[in-house]
Amino acid sequence: MATESKVNILLVDDQPENLLALEAILNELGANLVKAASGEEALRCLLYQDFAVILLDVQMPQMDGFEVATLIRQRQRSRETPIIFLTAFSTSEQFMFKGYALGAVDYLMKPLAANVLKSKISVFIELFKKTEALKQKTAALQQQTARLAAINAELQHSEERFRRLSDCSPLGVFVTNPAGQCVYTNPRFLSICEFSSNLETDQTWLQTVHADDRDQAATTWSTYLQNQQEYSQEFRFQLRDGSIRWVHIRSARMLSEEGKFLGHVGTIEDVTGRRQAEAASAQIMREQVARQEAEVANRMKDEFIAILSHELRTPLNSMLGWSRLLRYRKCDEKTIARAIETIERNATSQAKLIEDILDVSQIVRGKLRLNCLPVDLAPIIHAALETVQPLAAAKAIDLQSFIDETTTFQVMGDPVRLQQVAWNLLTNAIKFTPERGKVEIRLEQVEASIPSVPASPAAPFPCAQIQVIDTGIGISPEFLPHVFDRFRQADSTITRTHGGLGLGLAIVRYLVEQHRGTVYVESAGIGQGTTFTIKIPLLQADNQETRGNEQGHLLKVPATSPLHNVQVFVVDDDEDTRGFLRFLLQNEGAIVTTAASAAETLSKLTSFQPAVLLCDISMPDMDGYTLMHKIRTQLPQPQAHILAIALTAHAGPSTQEQAVAAGFQKYVPKPIEPDTLIQEIVRLVTPEECELIKTPY
Repeated sequence: MATESKVNILLVDDQPENLLALEAILNELGANLVKAASGEEALRCLLYQDFAVILLDVQMPQMDGFEVATLIRQRQRSRETPIIFLTAFSTSEQFMFKGYALGAVDYLMKPLAANVLKSKISVFIELFKKTEALKQKTAALQQQTARLAAINAELQHSEERFRRLSDCSPLGVFVTNPAGQCVYTNPRFLSICEFSSNLETDQTWLQTVHADDRDQAATTWSTYLQNQQEYSQEFRFQLRDGSIRWVHIRSARMLSEEGKFLGHVGTIEDVTGRRQAEAASAQIMREQVARQEAEVANRMKDEFIAILSHELRTPLNSMLGWSRLLRYRKCDEKTIARAIETIERNATSQAKLIEDILDVSQIVRGKLRLNCLPVDLAPIIHAALETVQPLAAAKAIDLQSFIDETTTFQVMGDPVRLQQVAWNLLTNAIKFTPERGKVEIRLEQVEASIPSVPASPAAPFPCAQIQVIDTGIGISPEFLPHVFDRFRQADSTITRTHGGLGLGLAIVRYLVEQHRGTVYVESAGIGQGTTFTIKIPLLQADNQETRGNEQGHLLKVPATSPLHNVQVFVVDDDEDTRGFLRFLLQNEGAIVTTAASAAETLSKLTSFQPAVLLCDISMPDMDGYTLMHKIRTQLPQPQAHILAIALTAHAGPSTQEQAVAAGFQKYVPKPIEPDTLIQEIVRLVTPEECELIKTPY
C-alpha cells in the first residue's frame, strides 16, 4: 500500500529563533515544515510547492508580510492558499482588517499559544488533504470524462464512416438477428430487391427470388441458418417490370469478442452484367466451335464426295470397258469368263456402296428399322465367314474362327443386320491386312455391364462377345477416337491405298447399339493390328425360343428348283431388267411373260392366269402400288388373287411395309440377287416350303 505523502506548511519569519519555535510547536503534526527567512525566499518556495497553510510574519525587513501576501494572492497557483499572519507589535484593527483584506484566514499575536496554533493548523491540514483528494477525484473524473468523450467521438466517427461506406457501397448489405430476421439494410440492398425504405423485419431477399429458383434458395438459406458454414449462392431475381436480374448472395455469422452469436451479416451483388458477359462469351465459343465443326464437316463432305466419285467410277470403268469389248470384239471363252467375273465383281462392289449410302441415309433420318426375333449368332458368323472366304483367299490371308459350338448364343436381333455387322468387320479386317496376314473371329460368352439393359448398369450381364482380330496396318492413336465416325477415314488423299467410303464402321456402331450392345476398337498403333469387340446381351433362358428354323438363318434354295413350267409374269419399265429376269427365270425352267407398263399388264392379265407376278414399283403413268390395288379390286378371280412379289430400288422397311399393305406377298430389293429372287418365288409357289420356312415380314 502506498505511503501517504506529507502535507507542506510554509513558515515565514526573519528571526531564526521564531522559526525554530514554530517548528517545535508544529513538528508533532507530521507535516513537512518549510522555513523561509524572508519574503523573497517564501515566494521562491511557492514556485515549486503547494502548501496547506502559510504562517507569515508581518514585520520583516525589505518586504513585510502584507506585501508578500499581496504577491502570493496574485499567483493563480497560490491564490486560495490559507495565510495566517503572525505579529508581535501591533494589534490595531487597521492592521487586522488589512490582513483579512489580503485573504488572511487568521491574525495571531506573538507569543503564540501552542495548543491554539496546533489546533488551527490541524484544521487546515485536514482541509488541504480533503481538498487534494477532491482534486484528484475531480481530475480522475475529468480524465474519464475526456476518455469517454474521445470514445464517443470515435464511435460517432466510425458510425458515420460506416454509414457513408454503406450508403455508397456497390454491394447491398443486410444484417439479421440470431433468428434470421433482417434488422438492417443499406440503400443498395433496397434498390436491388426493390424494397421501400421502411423495410419490415420479416422481409428478406427471398421474396424477390424468381419463382423457378425460390424453392432452392429457401432450402439453401434454411440450411445455412442451421449450420456454421459461409453462404454463397447465385439466383435470379424477378423485378416488378418482369425483367430478370442475377444476384450473388453471400453471408457469414457475426460473433462478439466473447464468441457470442449475434446474427448474420451478408451482401447482395448484382452480377447480371457478368452473367451476360459469360453468356456472350459462351455463345461466341459455341459459334466458334460450330464454325470449326462446320468447316470440318464441309471438308469431310468434300473428301467424301471425291471418294464417292472415285469409288463409283472405278468399277464403272471396268464394267463399261469389258462390256464394250464383249460387244465389239470376238473373245475366247476364257476371256469372256474373265470379263463376266470382272463385271459381276464390280457390280457387286457398286451395289454394296449404294447399300451403305442408303443405310447411312436411313440412320441419319432415323428410319432404319430392325426386324428382331430370337436368333443364334453362331450360324450368322459362319455365314459371314463363307461370304468373305474368297476375299481372304485372294490375299492368302489365314482366316480363322473360334466359336464355342456347345453354347447357344441366342440374342434378340435382326439376323440380316447382324450378318451385315459381322461381314463389315471381316471385310474391313481383310482389306487392311497385308497378304499372308492373319484375321480371326471369336465368339464367346462373357459377363459385362451393358447400360442399355434394363438392370443396374453396374451389374454384370451375360453377353455374347464377338471379336475380329487382324494383323493389319493398325490405327494411329490420333485417329482411334474417330474410327466409327461417318465419312471419316485415316487416309482420304488421292494416293490412298485402300478403297471404301468410310461408312461401314459407322453402320456397325449404329446397328450394334440398336441391338442394345456396345462396340469398341483397340490398336497398339500403326503396324500393330486392330481388334474390334462387340458385346450384345444374351436372351435369358425363359425368353429363348429354339423352335426349328425360327432362328432366322438364311436358307438356301434346293439344288433342283421347282420352277419348271411355272408361269411368271414380269412387269418392269426398264428393258434391261426385263431381259435379265426373263433369262434368269427361263434358265430355271419357268415360263416368262413380260410387260413394260401397268396398262399392258392389266390388258394381258385378262387373257391368262400366271402363277407369280413380279412387279416393279417405280413405273411411269402408274406405279406398282396402284397397279396391285387395281388387280386386287377390279380384276375377276382367279387373277385378283395372283401371288405377287414387289421389285424396287427404294430399299427399306417402310417400302416393305407399304408393299405388303398394297397387296404384295413378298418384297425383293434391287439390285436383285438371283438366288434370293428364286428362293422367294419358291416360297410362294411351293406350299410345303411355306410351312417349313418362317421369315418375318
